[in-house]
Parts: sequence; structure tokens; C-alpha cells
Amino acid sequence: MAATLEPGVEYVVLCGTGHEPVGFAPKAEVHHTSTPLHLAFSCYLFDTDGAFLVTRRARSKKTWPGVRTNSCCGHPKPAEHPADAVSQRLNEELGIAVDRVELVLPRFAYEATMPNGVRENEVCPVYRAVVDTRPVLRPDPAEVDSTGWVDWSAFVDEVLADPESVSPWCAQQVTALHPLGPDPLRWPVADDAELPAAAREPLVPHD
Repeated sequence: MAATLEPGVEYVVLCGTGHEPVGFAPKAEVHHTSTPLHLAFSCYLFDTDGAFLVTRRARSKKTWPGVRTNSCCGHPKPAEHPADAVSQRLNEELGIAVDRVELVLPRFAYEATMPNGVRENEVCPVYRAVVDTRPVLRPDPAEVDSTGWVDWSAFVDEVLADPESVSPWCAQQVTALHPLGPDPLRWPVADDAELPAAAREPLVPHD
């Protein structure tokens, strides 16, 4: 666990059993066969017609390479609000700015293990992002292999019928999002007060 942060190193927030912040660790060192619980986020991007942007992870990714998944994932930096991290990551991975970012599943968390034993172990609030005009995408090839706009209801049906057609976190999130209603633009927005403590009350790194 890092007490102080080295310049130029990307860190993630480590979480305790109550999803409270307990420290930091370099992102490059976190994912392995004993991945510690840490803070992340997932985003589902829609246009104003309700079309959903599905992505395929770059084949160079350490976890679930080349697998279809939700629009964007990432890790908030220490002391960074997850909604701000969503906007930043959408810009970095897809080259776009969104019109709004809204919390929909504040307390989602999951574990998943790849066949080679590498684990994901994340406290992962889920956000909906919306663009008023479908943008020109500029995917970062180190992060995203391909993208496509799809009908949300058809995507949900596909994932519910075949959860292994997408990343394990996406499959679990779609199952949790489904009860919110068939129109993703009408999902209720959760309050930030519902976020886990690691996202709501971030530790401030030492200088």
C-alpha cells in the first residue's frame, strides 16, 4: 500500500471490507491472482435516441482482452470523483465529450477470475452518460479494439441469454440495470450519498 504517491505513476484507491478507502497502489501492480479490492467505475453511453455504445477491449489489455463490454471503464485517481473520472476516461479512450454523466448503480461491486487466474476485484459504481449528438469517435487502440452503436433492448436480451458474450462485469451490470426499465434515458438517477465511502470520502494523498 502506498502512503505517498510518486510523480508520473498512476494509482488506484484500495478499499476495505466496508468499501471504505484504506490506501493507494500503483495501477500497474494491482491486477494479478490476488487482486486487492479497489475502486473503479463503469459507464454506459447513450445517444438521445437511446442507442448504446458497445466497445471491444483492446487485445493488449491484461484483463479480458478482446472481449465486448460496456462503453468505458476505469479507476478514479486518488481524491478524484468517479463522475469526473468517467468524463476524463471517455475523452481519453474514445476522444469524446459527453453532455451529462449520471449515477445509476451506486453500490455495484464484483469479483471475476480469468482462466489464467488473474482477478478483477472492484467496488465499481455504474454511470450513464448521454450525448445529444452522436460524436465522431477516436478510440485509443491501446484501450479499445472496436466500437458500435446498438439497440439497448436487443443488447440486454443478448447478454441475458448469453452472459459470456460480454465481460463478466458487463454481464452482471446489465442484469442489475435491466430492472431499472427498458428506456435507459429514463432510469432513475441515484444520489452521491449512496456511493460507497471510497468514492464519497476519498483519502487525500500525502505530499
